[in-house]
Amino acid sequence: MGKSSKDKRDRYYRLAKEQGWRARSAFKLLQIEEEFNLFENVKHCVDLCAAPGSWSQVLSRKLIKEGQEDPPKIVAVDLQAMAPLKGIIQIQGDITKQSTAEQIISHFDGKYADLVICDGAPDVTGLHDMDEYIQAQLLLAVIPIALNITTHVLRPGGTFVAKIFRGKDITLLYAQLKIFFKHVTCCKPRSSRNSSIESFIVCQDYQPPKDYVPNMSNPLLDFSYNSTYNNLEGSNRVIVPFLAAGDLSSFDSDQTYPLDKNNNYQPLEPVQSPISPPYKTAIKKKRTNELNKNN
Repeated sequence: MGKSSKDKRDRYYRLAKEQGWRARSAFKLLQIEEEFNLFENVKHCVDLCAAPGSWSQVLSRKLIKEGQEDPPKIVAVDLQAMAPLKGIIQIQGDITKQSTAEQIISHFDGKYADLVICDGAPDVTGLHDMDEYIQAQLLLAVIPIALNITTHVLRPGGTFVAKIFRGKDITLLYAQLKIFFKHVTCCKPRSSRNSSIESFIVCQDYQPPKDYVPNMSNPLLDFSYNSTYNNLEGSNRVIVPFLAAGDLSSFDSDQTYPLDKNNNYQPLEPVQSPISPPYKTAIKKKRTNELNKNN
C-alpha cells in the first residue's frame, strides 16, 4: 500500500510544509494579524500552549528583524518540550502556576506583555465528532486559565487572542471577556475549516476593573455553564461582532485541490517532528504490559 498523505486533502497543510511552518495553524495567526494588525508596536509577547511552535514561528519571523538593536522579546510557554526557535525564549511550565507568570515577567525585565496569544488544543484522535467535543470541553477549561495568567502579564491596552469553539455555551464567555477588554471580536480565519465551529476571540484594549487583583488560586470563569447563566438580558447581554478573516481569493480549507499538473509531486516530511509525542508513552506502556504477561 502506498504512502498516504494529507497533502492531497488540505492545501494549507501542504503550504505549511513548503513554506517551512511547523503546522498549518500558522496561517490562522497570519490571517488574523492581517485583519487586526496585531503586531504593531509589540515589544513583549507571550505564546501560551505554544507547542509545536507554529504561532511562535510567526512571531519570530514577523517581529524579529536582522540588525535590530532592541528586538522584541517573545516568550513561549508549554508543558511539552518544543524544538528551539530563533529569538524565542522557551518556558516549559504550567500556566496555572503563579511562578510561571513571574518567570514570564522576569524575561521582560519586570515589564508587561503587549500581546498574549493562545492556540491551546488537545491531541486529535481522527474521529472528528469526538475531537470537536474534547476540544470544546478543553477550551472551557483553557480560556479561564489562559485569561487568568494573561491578567498577570498583560499591560493595560494590550491584546489577547485565543482559540474558541462557538457553541451554545459561549455567550457567558463573551460577556466575561467584555469585563476585561474594551473590544471583543470573534474571528474566523479563511484557513480554519468551514466544517469546524473553531473560531478565535480577539480581545483588544485590556482594561481590568478598577479594584481587580489577579489571583491564580481563583481561575476566572470557573463555574458551570447552564441555562441560568446563558439567559443574559438587558445591558448584560453581549452580542460579539463576527469577522471572517481572508477573502474568497484564498484557498478553501475544506476544498480538495489537484496535485502538481506535471506529476512532479513529492510527499514532504513534517518541518519539525514532535519531541515527546503522547504515542511514545502509549507504546512504552503497551510493551511493559506485554512483558508482564509473558513473565
